[in-house]
Amino acid sequence: MAGSYYFPEMLPGGVGLLDYDNDGDLDVYLVQGQMLGEGKTLSHAGVQPASLPLRGRLYRNDLQVQPDGTRTLHFSDVTEQSGIDAHGYGMGVASGDFNNDGCVDLYLTNVGRNQLFRNNCDGTFTDVSKQSGTDGFGWSVSAAFLDYDRDGWLDLYVGNYVQWDINAEQTCTGLTGRRDYCRPADYRPERDRLYHNNRDGTFTDVTATALKGGPFGGALGVATADFNNDGWIDIYVANDGRENVLWINQRDGTFKNMGLLAGVALSGSGTPEGSMGVDAGDFDNDGDEDLFLTNLPAEGNDLYVNDGSGLFEDMSAPAGLGPPSLGYTGFGTAWFDFDNDGWLDILAVNGAVAAVKGRGNEPFSYDERKLLFRNLRNGRFEDVTGRAGPVFNVSEVSRGAAFGDIDNDGDVDVLVGNINGPVRLLINNIGNRNHWLGLRLVGGRTPRDMLGARVRIIRKNLPALWRRARADGSYASANDPRVLVGLGESTEAPRVRVRWPNGDVEEWPTVAIDRWTTLKEGEGGAR
Repeated sequence: MAGSYYFPEMLPGGVGLLDYDNDGDLDVYLVQGQMLGEGKTLSHAGVQPASLPLRGRLYRNDLQVQPDGTRTLHFSDVTEQSGIDAHGYGMGVASGDFNNDGCVDLYLTNVGRNQLFRNNCDGTFTDVSKQSGTDGFGWSVSAAFLDYDRDGWLDLYVGNYVQWDINAEQTCTGLTGRRDYCRPADYRPERDRLYHNNRDGTFTDVTATALKGGPFGGALGVATADFNNDGWIDIYVANDGRENVLWINQRDGTFKNMGLLAGVALSGSGTPEGSMGVDAGDFDNDGDEDLFLTNLPAEGNDLYVNDGSGLFEDMSAPAGLGPPSLGYTGFGTAWFDFDNDGWLDILAVNGAVAAVKGRGNEPFSYDERKLLFRNLRNGRFEDVTGRAGPVFNVSEVSRGAAFGDIDNDGDVDVLVGNINGPVRLLINNIGNRNHWLGLRLVGGRTPRDMLGARVRIIRKNLPALWRRARADGSYASANDPRVLVGLGESTEAPRVRVRWPNGDVEEWPTVAIDRWTTLKEGEGGAR
């Protein structure tokens, strides 16, 4: 941050958890930006580094597990040997195996041109941005890989923000009356992009034909899930200052925006909100995907409860999630069962986008605390931030958050990216006190992670649990694609039913608990 209040400075950066070397543990990717504004040499036509040799970083997880179960985490910076050359003004990261070779690839969003790095399955990556046709130009933030047409190949949705040029930057002031960052409404919106996988290493931009009639611009969060339970993946986009979009899959290669009709486009008062982070999950264990969004401090965060058909009700206030978030600017977030009791909880990382009144002349008075809410199993949540550990007393300008079991001990940890501050790795020491089920869902013809697959956990005399494999959601970040299910005190080896992205359903009669297991498409019993 150079003190010139360039708008992009407020949004980086995303973080990623992915197993790039297929050794069974999660590695780390960190998005980096650049110094802006020296001589105003940068333009929207292509951001170039102005001073510091910053670049995105890849860290290999060298996890060691002793015979007694003791775990030692250590990370090695492997950026140089990986071949990942990310010198742009980075925003976010998405992960997915686009060429079905069993090795996860990386898509990086930027101010400028985006980059796609193909994993060579030998610890290195090749930049295939241009030849793949995915080197979109503009200002992209969140992206998601998904198989929207059920052909077995991952397609790509890219959420774009606004049109910005450093040479035409505006001067804005905040509530304090002093110079501050501008608002998204001060800029023209950019159109999101949907790329169809051609199965030959290239993609085709099908935005014009597949995404008709929807509003675009200000996209910050993207989550993919089957919201209307018809077996086809849908897309939800959280927009900043403009109505949010719910793209319902029409099962013919096109989508229809149902956001207004479904009740998830505007606030309860009928106005657009400053939505940043988003995630979908079945927090009430009724078999459908509910939505959680992080917003601006005067708006509070949103909980939209799905009725099973893709229609939602705003339950933010009754659930106890909206009012406690007033005064916070939310970004990265996810549904995750931090205590493994079988009910999804919520974490939101926060950081202001406008200087907080009353903090004097501090140069970067934008820091805020994180918030953790525990599911009370009755539709309500309890704010347990004060009991979550000393790190929750630390006030920072947080943005990206990636969720996954980084030490493979059976509970979900969190990687948090901060502006002008250190990355935080929050290790969960609570979840594995309860029993758990860890699942990696892979394809039959290709060993890639089957993003979009839904899992039903069936136990005697206990409610069924629904979870899905996904790497998207949160804010500009890539999550662990595996499925981790909390089982509470239950010691029963459950029956597991998987609905694969192509619609096929298989069942495994018993799956061992308190360990990670790989389920392969085609090896379960047909349903």
